[in-house]
Amino acid sequence: MSPRRLLGYQSYNDIWVLLFLALMALVPNGSNGLGVNWGTMATHKLPPNKVVKMLRDNGFEKLKLFEYNEGIMTALTGTDIEVMVGIPNSMLKQLSEDPGAAASWVYNNVSGYCYDGGVNIKYVAVGNEPFLQTYNGTYLQHTLPALRNIQKALDESGVKCQYKATVPFNADIYDSPQSNPVPSAGDFRPEVKQQTIEIIQFLYLHDAPFTVNIYPFLSLYGNDYFPVEFAFFDGTAKPLRDGDNVYKNAFDANLDTLIYASSKAGFNEMEIIVGEVGWPTDGDKNANTQNARRFNQGLIRHVLSGEGTPARKGKIEAYMFSLIDENAKSIEPGGFERHWGLLEFDGKPKYQLDLAGLEVDKGLTPVEDVKYQLRRWCVLNHEATDLEELPESISYACSLSDCTALGYGSSCNHLTAEGNASYAFNMYYQVNNQHLWDCDFSGLAIVTDDNPSEVGCQFPIMIAYANSLVCGGLLDVVLRIFGGFVVLFSFLI
Repeated sequence: MSPRRLLGYQSYNDIWVLLFLALMALVPNGSNGLGVNWGTMATHKLPPNKVVKMLRDNGFEKLKLFEYNEGIMTALTGTDIEVMVGIPNSMLKQLSEDPGAAASWVYNNVSGYCYDGGVNIKYVAVGNEPFLQTYNGTYLQHTLPALRNIQKALDESGVKCQYKATVPFNADIYDSPQSNPVPSAGDFRPEVKQQTIEIIQFLYLHDAPFTVNIYPFLSLYGNDYFPVEFAFFDGTAKPLRDGDNVYKNAFDANLDTLIYASSKAGFNEMEIIVGEVGWPTDGDKNANTQNARRFNQGLIRHVLSGEGTPARKGKIEAYMFSLIDENAKSIEPGGFERHWGLLEFDGKPKYQLDLAGLEVDKGLTPVEDVKYQLRRWCVLNHEATDLEELPESISYACSLSDCTALGYGSSCNHLTAEGNASYAFNMYYQVNNQHLWDCDFSGLAIVTDDNPSEVGCQFPIMIAYANSLVCGGLLDVVLRIFGGFVVLFSFLI
């Protein structure tokens, strides 16, 4: 072969290699650092096997669970999805005082899945936001001992898998002073500083990550003066300057505040995972599908870019919050708490979202073959004449279901008083599996086959999968849901 022909051959080879590398850069892979949280505080849950299939169809490769669930773990068996399984705060005291309880928990919930074709568990999350200010120090003395005992049990589990324990913290454990509100001035709150640094030291010595939950939405929700555009990755707010660093969004500023606080404690190389980050779609004036899509698509773009933050360049590992709406979550923080899902309660995507970061108008694949209850609704009986008990009936219905869409700034806030009543009655009726006796309210309600939904306000039909919350544990629903709705609906009539 002549040198000229050989040179041309080599050039074509180089071109093909470059094209291949360029195409490979567009293909999402397991190291992209993006996962998702799957919460299960719902009155009616989708079958785990259908949800896991949806996760795989959409390319989710990392999953965070708030507690062990046998059905979910069974559905995950044989997949390559990397799992972080959580331990609820209610167990921290026992686990901190009893190493045997920690060993038993690991044996029953983790090590049994370590085999070829088992579940790809990587992390165990010990508690969830245990130093949250609203807990008033309840878990302050139990978290580190529980973490120690769980990690010891993981190390001594006798299986080939390697597990790391971590603790997901809320971002309220650190801040910057009002006199100098920049990331580099950040430090841990004085009342939790010692315990937090001790946990960081333990994690660092065990090569485990520090986990933090960051919510720019909550910064906006809790402060009327917070610049709205600064909450988004593509916002137009005035940048925050901190020395040579320039911050264009709240997420980077928040994460770097933690990085600076950790550095001041002597752990400037501490690995950090963002355990929760997302945007709700209802329950508040700023919670809607437009804002949620804008934030989450910006988050995906930011994580996949590999650029990191101004203070720490490189890959960010983050778990989006959350996968599916949960209609039995407490609404004490706000009605939006039940609307963080990328998917509706029935597994339908709420908006277009491109997980690969290719900037294409692509929707998520829904959960398939979902079974629904009958197409019927419970609405206000317009022939009812005695309306004296109507306000009390609405309050009762909402206290035992989910009426957060009726709150101020929410999707159904525009309904009339009659519409509010119909919405409340229907939610109660659906949550209770459309029992005829659950659509009466002393003659104030009636069952109809005509869909009462309006533009922007859906009257849902519940999925047909009942679970323990409805069938055997209604008291648990009452305890989770009751607080807040009596007050919330005092203004609706």
